[in-house]
Amino acid sequence: MIDRKSIRDDSTVNVKVILSALWASTLFVFAYVDIFGFWRTDVIEGALDGKVPGAGADINQTFLTLATLYILIPSLMVGFSVIAPAKFNRPTNLVVSALYTVSVVAFTIGETWAYYILGSVVEVVLLLVIAGIAWFWPTIPHPRARKEIGESPSVKPEDLQGSRTT
Repeated sequence: MIDRKSIRDDSTVNVKVILSALWASTLFVFAYVDIFGFWRTDVIEGALDGKVPGAGADINQTFLTLATLYILIPSLMVGFSVIAPAKFNRPTNLVVSALYTVSVVAFTIGETWAYYILGSVVEVVLLLVIAGIAWFWPTIPHPRARKEIGESPSVKPEDLQGSRTT
């Protein structure tokens, strides 16, 4: 039987907080897919030989610096998504999520391990959700536009439900 006397509070979450959480989730998947890779013989042997398996790249200062830069960008997006104003936040989230989607797909080409493919699919889905949320970022009328249509650009205390007026 449904309790009709009360409902669960399901507050709307700010777009910035949602984007930040999705970037954090994406980073967790990035990290764990890479960590799980160290259980693979080819990865361990490649690391011991100083080579990235599959790609054949040398594990050196340049490779590790580029790998760090690759992870720094989404890491910084966690904070940027919360702090930056919408006019910078929206296009940055669109561009960065699109670029990372392409890179994840490119890195997955030729991969045969199911865990890596599964992780990459989840990463792509998270990145596409980030892009979708940024694309459909809610808008509100500009204060000048409100004034032109006769709306008050400011909220009065009596407009707020349950507010105290003195």
